[in-house]
Amino acid sequence: MYNQAQQGLFKGMNRAMSLIALGMVLGTVVLVSLFGEASAQLMQAVRTGLNPLLEWYYVLLVAFLLFFMIWLGVGRYKNVRLGADGESPEFTFFSWVSMLFAAGTGVGILFWSVAQPILQFQANPFMDASVSDAEAAVIAMRLSFFHWGINGWAIFSFVALAMAYFAFRHDLPLTVRSVLYPLLGERVRGRWGDAVDLLAVFGTVFGIATTLGLGVQQMNAGLREVLGWADSVQLQLAIIVVIMTLATLSVVSGVARGVRLLSEANFWLSIAAVLFMLFFGPTQYLIGVTIEATGDYIQQLLRMTFHTNVTHGSDWQAEWTVFFWGWWLAWSPFVGMFIARISRGRTLREFVMGVLLVPTGITLIWIGLFGGTALYQELFQGGGIIAAVDADVSTALFATVKGMGLHPLLAQFVSLMLILLISTYLMTSANAGTLVVTTLLSGGDAEPPVAHRLLWGVCLTLLTAALLLAGGLHTLQAAVIAAAVPFSVVVMAMIWGLLRALHEERFSPRDGARSAAPVEPWMVEDAQDAQAASAPKEGPA
Repeated sequence: MYNQAQQGLFKGMNRAMSLIALGMVLGTVVLVSLFGEASAQLMQAVRTGLNPLLEWYYVLLVAFLLFFMIWLGVGRYKNVRLGADGESPEFTFFSWVSMLFAAGTGVGILFWSVAQPILQFQANPFMDASVSDAEAAVIAMRLSFFHWGINGWAIFSFVALAMAYFAFRHDLPLTVRSVLYPLLGERVRGRWGDAVDLLAVFGTVFGIATTLGLGVQQMNAGLREVLGWADSVQLQLAIIVVIMTLATLSVVSGVARGVRLLSEANFWLSIAAVLFMLFFGPTQYLIGVTIEATGDYIQQLLRMTFHTNVTHGSDWQAEWTVFFWGWWLAWSPFVGMFIARISRGRTLREFVMGVLLVPTGITLIWIGLFGGTALYQELFQGGGIIAAVDADVSTALFATVKGMGLHPLLAQFVSLMLILLISTYLMTSANAGTLVVTTLLSGGDAEPPVAHRLLWGVCLTLLTAALLLAGGLHTLQAAVIAAAVPFSVVVMAMIWGLLRALHEERFSPRDGARSAAPVEPWMVEDAQDAQAASAPKEGPA
């Protein structure tokens, strides 16, 4: 472990890093609480200033990571194992997939699976006035697939693979700094390493806060729709406290028990929700639009991957792609570490194919069914979803259930189950994030001190509450975009470090022996003449 204190309040933790991280988070909470409006304006100004740069920088970085991960999965290193050569995976395939999906996109996809297709259906730069409503629906689905598909999972999978490789194959602590060992050497144990892990903590806490903030707003909207509870800051704060309390108790029990069981539980709830939408929704349309939008997504993937809004014709790129790539990047330290912890024993090929393709496939089905149901209501049942989303984006999911024409009791029951699903996904993401933050601050200890897990559960609760009070959704988005920028530089250094380490694997190419080029027959005479001409001439005797 890196620089663990042996006694005192910070026993088992890196004292300097913990103090800096606590000061950063609590300082942010105080400033945002005392100067909420000014803080929101500052965050928006930072976001506006960064957008022209990030519109191409994030695009280029994410595109590179996608192709880089595909190369790792099918190229010369595909048989390298995240562990010893003969080691078998720690978890079964089902447990592995359920945990990585629940921690990776569970909360966000519940929030955006209806809202994003409806918002994209209204306006996006890939359609014009000549596009019919039916075509616009497919384009809206395709763009939603893009922001939740293989590009985002390339970010998660790279960070996870890099940390797992150095931790399980080179026996280094499971931290971000370990990936830079080939570049920094023993300096990873000093201030340079501390700085790298602090950047990861910085991105992580704001990524978690954004996730929790979106989920809490959606739960508030659901409780209003189902139980008639009015929107209020007090209710949202109460939801945060309850969720974080349960999440912290879960994370104290450890990954193998609490987190795994919770992940599998909400995975089964997710399957039930998907099957409900399939059989109680417009089944034929949902199957058709999901298949067609998936084909459109595959065909247009390269075009969307490299879209940079070079003409600056609209704010779409900044509002959507920049936000989502920033969110995935900020999320990547804690989701990456969580995925790394559950992926020991898998080969690079198994890891890349599993993390890139399985969650992406589940995501396409989820958005296809939930978003497709909302679009069907707009196209063929008189609408109402657009008005609900424009009024309050967090109500999108529950407005869709309400518009399905179900019996009132059944609709209420389904909405309550969705609220339960949101809460379990919130707890899964929160406990994964709390565990990762304390692992980073403990120098890579897989079982950080329980007291500090509890402390960081409280800190994340306070930060989420403060950002919600400061301005809600827009403040959360601005904070996560800004927090991701410094960590994106670390990601580029991690690419270099991983490549240098992989070059020493037995699967990597070896340097060849240099040999003279063959001389063609017709060149022999010319070579002899040249040799004779260059030879020293003897003078007269």
